[in-house]
Order: sequence, then C-alpha cells, then structure tokens
Amino acid sequence: MSKSVRLALLGCGTVGTEVVRLLHEQAADLTARVGAPLEIVGIAVRRPGRDRGDLPVDPGLFTTDALGLVKREDVDVVVEVVGGIEPARTWLVEALRAGKSVVTANKALLAEDGGTLHDAATEGGADLYYEAAVAGAIPLLRPLRESLQGDTINRVTGIVNGTTNFILSAMDATGAGFEEALEEATALGYAEADPTADVEGFDAAAKASILASLAFHTRVGAADVYREGITAVTARDVASAKQMGCTIKLLCIATRALDSDGRPSVSVRVHPAMIPSSHPLASVGDAFNAVFVEAEAAGQLMFYGRGAGGAPTASAVLGDIVAVARNHLAGTRAASESAYAALPIRPMGEAVTRYHVSLDVADRAGVLATVAGIFAKHDVSIATVRQSGRGDDAVLVIVTHGAPDAALAATVEELRGLDTVRAIASVLRVEGGA
Repeated sequence: MSKSVRLALLGCGTVGTEVVRLLHEQAADLTARVGAPLEIVGIAVRRPGRDRGDLPVDPGLFTTDALGLVKREDVDVVVEVVGGIEPARTWLVEALRAGKSVVTANKALLAEDGGTLHDAATEGGADLYYEAAVAGAIPLLRPLRESLQGDTINRVTGIVNGTTNFILSAMDATGAGFEEALEEATALGYAEADPTADVEGFDAAAKASILASLAFHTRVGAADVYREGITAVTARDVASAKQMGCTIKLLCIATRALDSDGRPSVSVRVHPAMIPSSHPLASVGDAFNAVFVEAEAAGQLMFYGRGAGGAPTASAVLGDIVAVARNHLAGTRAASESAYAALPIRPMGEAVTRYHVSLDVADRAGVLATVAGIFAKHDVSIATVRQSGRGDDAVLVIVTHGAPDAALAATVEELRGLDTVRAIASVLRVEGGA
C-alpha cells in the first residue's frame, strides 16, 4: 500500500462537514479506489472552537491560518469549500503554483477569475478539479471536459439553480405570486435569508460561464454573461404561459453559432423564459437541476439530479478528490484547460431571441394595427396575436418570431410611449420552439 495522500480542507461548513463525514465513513472503499489512504492533515476555519457535534475529526487539526496550511510541505491536495473571491483566490493560486492539486466548489471564483487558476495549475503542473461548482452531484463537467472532447457542442441549456426552480415550480403548481413562493422556499430551507444571489440570477450566471468555457473551449467570465433574475415574474405570467402550453424556468443558455460572415462566436445568457411543456426541462420541478446539451455527433443529452445541498455537493467533491489522488500517486495530471478556440463573445443585443409581450391596452379600434406597425418598424415578425377582455380589462398578447434582442428591446421601449398602451404587463423570452 502506498503512503497516504494528504489533504488540506479549507472550510468546514455545510459541505465541508459532509466531506469529512464521507471520508470517514467510506475510508476503506476510498483507500481501495485510490490505492492509498486519504488523510486530512489540517482544516482551516474561522472559529476553531465552534461546536461541530460528533464530527469524526481530531480537534487539533483545526486552524485559522489557511495560507499557512496550504504552504505546508506535507500537503498533497487542497480542498476548498469556503467560497468567495478573496482570500480563496490567494490560497488556491499558492497551492497550484506549488504543484499541489486543488479541488474546489467555488463557482464565483471560477467565473470571476478562472483563467488565473488555470494558469497557476499549468505553471505548477497541478490538477484543478471543480465538478461540484455547477450542479452538485450531477456528473456534468467531466463529460463536457472529457467524454465530449471529440464532438462539437452547439448549445447548452440548463436549470442550474434549485432555489429559483423551486419558486417557479411552486408558482406554476399553486398560482402563487413570487413573494409568496419565496416565503415558502425560505421556510423549507431552499432559499437563503438573503436570496439575492439566487433570485437575481448571479448564481446561475456564474455556473453558465463555467459551462460555456468548457463546452466551447473559450474563456467565458461572469462579465460575459447576460443576466436577468426572476423577481419580475408574476402569477399572471405563469398563467399566460400555461395558456400557451408552456412553463417558465430560469434558464442558462450558452450557444455557439456562426455570425453573418461565417465566423463562430459564443452567446451566454441567464434569464427567465417560457418553454413548451413538452421540452425535457419543463418537467424538472422542485429544487432539482438539469442541463440539456446539444452536440453535432452525440445529439441531445440531458443530465439531471440534485444540484445543491451538503451531501450531493460533497459527493462531487469526493469524486474529484479520488481523481486527483490517483493522479498524484501515478505522478501524472489530467489534461490542462482547453481554451484554444478563444471565440469572441456575442453581445446580448445580437443574440436571436423570441418574445412574449403582454400589453394592457385601450379598448378601441386601431390599437392592434398601431402596435403591429411598431413591431414592423423594427423588423420584428409577429408569430401569434391574442386579444382578450373589454374596457379596462383589454389585453393584447403577442409572441414574436426570432429577432436580434436589441430590435425586440427597442420595440418594447417604443411601445411604452403609446397612449393606447396603458401598461406593459410582462415581457418574457420564449425558448424551445413554443
């Protein structure tokens, strides 16, 4: 039996404690899979004296000096589950440059400055694994990074935030408004006390940047991702979607397409969208995640499961630990970052989208003609029109064909100035051929 592979654990919160528990409970099997024992030699935390119940670990392993722990010569692998940009970036860059492999679940750091981590890994000849950063226990990043390397991926569409999916699923099932559904999600523990990162789409945008980077061999940062949250989605929007045979989901959408001059580019966006009830993602309910991949040779692939939580995330972390530990014992490393394509990022205004626009209008002749004229002015083709109600309840619902998002946005902005349009009740994008 080889000597142990020594781990430094940065963070011991919800995920970190599950990592420790699984390392203890599965020690024999993990030793057999790796070829050597996995040994925790230090755990960096903010409060070493905090009561952690019956966590199976020597209290003497706890330290507040994370950087000192990372620099220790007896550390082979650094496991980071703290989150945030700094000081996590400093710790991980130090480890990687020193040749110590890193396993991280830090989606925010990877989205903000993943290039720096990859460069440090290349410089130090170390592994950088982060399966847990996007979809918890769902095996997703490794298939993109390894299994599909011989294929061309054209589109990745996903539900990658469990909190928002629970809220939208509850609104669809019960007819509740956003605030009511958010209260339920908070009471059940699906939403944080401050849910901003989830409901405003920041969490999903970070994950979208990681997915796009892997899928399209291009460094895509958080700043490259167009983002909208779900706070403006109303019960009326959900009811309107149902009338169309659709449901509303917060989607991350990453596409590779050819520009008008035939050159490929990448578009990455996160926003709520209507999708047909027949779409595979439409049935993904509760706090589950799912990612739909479309590749030229493999066709359509879907990855589904629990995308968050201590145990599911720790499962993905453990999988990465086993992989890097095996590489460490063999004296090898996994393939480095693949960013050779370096495709340009297409601005959101150039992305071709479809809109569902609901207007509260004056109940008089000529309103439809006026509204249609504005769509035509901006070269936006109308797919369907539905009029309902009379008097103060008059409503006009328009679904467009695909057009540049900038043209659709300009159309909506001009509609706001019409005296015959009392209010723009909602504007939602439509995906998946509805």
